[in-house]
Amino acid sequence: MDRCIVLVDAGYLLGAAASLLAGEPSRSRITVDHAALIQGLRERAESETDRPLLRIYWFDGAPDRVPQPEHRRLRVMPRVTVRLGALTRSDGRWAQKGVDAAMHAELTELARNRACSDVVLVTGDGDLLPGMMAAKEHGVAVHLWAVQAADGDYNQSEDLVAEADERRVLDRIWITKAVRAKELGGVCAPPPAPRPEIAAILSAPLPESALSSTLGSAGEGAVGERTVGERALAEAEHTQAAPGENGTEARVPAAKGVPTPKDLAALRAPGPSGAPGGPGAQHPANATLRWSSDKGWVDRPGTAAENAEAALLPTLAQLTSAEQRWADREEDITTVGGDPFEVGQVFARRWMERLADQAQLPKLSTMYPRVPHRIDGELLRYAARFGLLAHKDDQIDEHDRYAIRAGFWREIDARSTAEHAPAGE
Repeated sequence: MDRCIVLVDAGYLLGAAASLLAGEPSRSRITVDHAALIQGLRERAESETDRPLLRIYWFDGAPDRVPQPEHRRLRVMPRVTVRLGALTRSDGRWAQKGVDAAMHAELTELARNRACSDVVLVTGDGDLLPGMMAAKEHGVAVHLWAVQAADGDYNQSEDLVAEADERRVLDRIWITKAVRAKELGGVCAPPPAPRPEIAAILSAPLPESALSSTLGSAGEGAVGERTVGERALAEAEHTQAAPGENGTEARVPAAKGVPTPKDLAALRAPGPSGAPGGPGAQHPANATLRWSSDKGWVDRPGTAAENAEAALLPTLAQLTSAEQRWADREEDITTVGGDPFEVGQVFARRWMERLADQAQLPKLSTMYPRVPHRIDGELLRYAARFGLLAHKDDQIDEHDRYAIRAGFWREIDARSTAEHAPAGE
């Protein structure tokens, strides 16, 4: 058949791109526009082989072979098929299992069935040499593509290079059309629009006893009131994705302008004297939870009226018919990529569209940043369908939780802003 097929080893392509752009092979150091990358691969393959594209196969590893958000985005793109191997951790290192074998099997099967006349391989692994030789024996032209090496040398098996019919290099200019290096200290999701409620929380005074128990005794015992915002700045913790292998990353504490549930929970932990929050510290009598699904106190008391209003807000399940539930699942499978921020947006959009009494929407907005308990639990259960919030290295991924809620509030903000915008804007 006079068609071309592209087989992509994602570990090689993105790892080499990270080395080229960020100086190390960790995929956590780069941001990828997958739509632009796939389009670039298709256009270049059709141009260099002078054949129409049949399909792009994307081979990658994933923990327990569970599709990650990027895999969900890719597999719903036209003419893209995702094949996943296992991603296992041993002696503190991540390793792919089964990816090379899957590429080899696909390559030989396509050639044997004469599904194409040209195959483009984006890989550097010499284990694919037998598959390349078998494809050539079946009359398939094999094009080998490399990513420009950071050190100017080969980053491919010399045997592969020697056996290929054609070899091309994806240079820095081509790579940067879809891939860029991350800024150190970047955030996991776009920051929410400024809100007066959060400014009020940040300027609220924090009891000195709680402050000292959170910051510690050494060098942090300044006398006088400190605001929540000042405390957050004093903590100065940053979340950065620690370099990992095969696109994995390790989480470390995040930079937070607002105290996290984990920070706030420390205020309640019993100290040597038996009191919460360390020696002599007491949590506020009328304190409320910042996030309803976590244990942690905030110094802004909630009123009985506010709690009653939150209880009256319907859940998405209460607003959803059987037909809509089926349509939601269809959209989740075929459209929603599974990025944490996107998942929060989709959930909020559905909730707002089905809310019969739109007067309840401003009530929800006034509760920012605390998602009402029932809605928050439902939101996190929805996110769990996409493999988010799973235990990673025996730790629940708090990074995903904050991104999910940030997406939820961004969508609520967008709707509220649109409804209150003056006519003609």
